[in-house]
Amino acid sequence: MPYRRTENVVRRLAEREQSIVDAARTAAGQGGMPAVQIALVAQRAGIASGTVYRYFPSKSDLVAQLISDVAERALAAMRTAADAAPGPLSALAAAIASFAARVLSERKLTWAVIAEPVDGESGGARHDFRTALAAELHARMRVAMAHGYLPEQDLAVTTPAIVGALLEGLIGPLAPDLTGDAPKTREAVQTVTLLCLRALGVVDARARGLVVQIALDRHDA
Repeated sequence: MPYRRTENVVRRLAEREQSIVDAARTAAGQGGMPAVQIALVAQRAGIASGTVYRYFPSKSDLVAQLISDVAERALAAMRTAADAAPGPLSALAAAIASFAARVLSERKLTWAVIAEPVDGESGGARHDFRTALAAELHARMRVAMAHGYLPEQDLAVTTPAIVGALLEGLIGPLAPDLTGDAPKTREAVQTVTLLCLRALGVVDARARGLVVQIALDRHDA
């Protein structure tokens, strides 16, 4: 009779795996991808390096899971913000603002998992992150356009352009480093959200109103 893991064993294994990913996340957030080393991650997680290898046979496997974890959390936050909005256009604005705020709160981590050079093959996981982000935004844009809140446009072209504006404008090499400056960070979130709405064809007065409302909602929260 084959051995079957109990629910408690499965839960403990999942918790141990998540603790390793969390340790890698902290390392990347503080020192970028060069800090994601098996020995250092193991030390942060309070386990032996050999234990890490039982879950992740190589550093590339750990990095891929780290990227996936960061992506899942960012997308979940976007969906939560958008689903709480009262309409399709405000949902789109909330999704954009939520992602922008998260990116700026974790600037070094996001840069690490999106673009920073790293040993091994992580291109697939990074591509999946960008693809999932584009898909989430595309879905919100499509609904807003279907309801007449956005002008007709080729979303296959505009969606990646918005993704580019968010990533390059907030964490790219030319983006300002706003770490530790809360007022300027809030302003940057509002500015890039307004930029995206304008680019999609939202009338400026309405775009500004949406951005102001999002700012008020985030302040109240």
